[in-house]
Amino acid sequence: MPRTAPPADVDRRADDLRARLAEESGVVVAYSGGADSALLAALAHEVLGARALAVTAVSPSLPESERRRAAAFAADRGFAHVEVRTHEFSDPRYVANAGDRCYHCKSALFDAVAPLAAFAGSVVALGTNLDDLGDHRPGQRAAAERGAIAPMVDVGLTKAEVRAISRRLGLDTADKPAAACLSSRVAYGDPVTADVLARVERAEDALAALGFAQCRVRAHAAGTVGRVEVPAAELGRALDLRSEVVAAVRGAGFAFCALDLDGFRSGGMNVLLGVPTVGAR
Repeated sequence: MPRTAPPADVDRRADDLRARLAEESGVVVAYSGGADSALLAALAHEVLGARALAVTAVSPSLPESERRRAAAFAADRGFAHVEVRTHEFSDPRYVANAGDRCYHCKSALFDAVAPLAAFAGSVVALGTNLDDLGDHRPGQRAAAERGAIAPMVDVGLTKAEVRAISRRLGLDTADKPAAACLSSRVAYGDPVTADVLARVERAEDALAALGFAQCRVRAHAAGTVGRVEVPAAELGRALDLRSEVVAAVRGAGFAFCALDLDGFRSGGMNVLLGVPTVGAR
């Protein structure tokens, strides 16, 4: 069982992040509402006040439930927050869904956010943490090319430290499960379409209603197969609820339902690129 960091250590690491943010004249935080970007946005608001803005990119790849949670968290914490529409689906390279899809997604994000940052004389800040650097994330290259900063990487914060600081600050995102964009559910090489993403979202919402708080529905074979990932500890329950799970996936528009016996792991599609997955978190 991992050792829990003493409160003083957690406070010190939070101060490290505050100090890094204080070096900037202003930041525009790319804010999805996940644990990382929520902490970054909250501390940016604390340190920089009106010189901090959180921006959520809205497109078919963002689940509506995540959009609502992000807006609610921003309103509760009282920080400036806006939504912008991104247009990655108009880029055929994104739709083609090769291994560099995330690069084109992040490029679309910067196309939308950069004018806001330029107008405010701010820099774009991402909630990337140290652990993210070992995963397959082509979007990090797009961020580097556009001059975005990653304050958590700069001060060496891990995902566990992000969660510990968030817990210390009373943020309700501290234990929020990872929630990658819906496009990450589509098998590489199959086109990403708004229709297949809507089906994934409906299936995952239905599974959440069955009590599977952390799950993925991966779309294969041009969106005809929905492969369900739940944590390994919940595989038995998924089998007990086999009829309900099948109904959830088929009811969302998939012709076939499969249960992955490996269980949930972040970046589950990366195996198709020969990249190891990082496991459940």
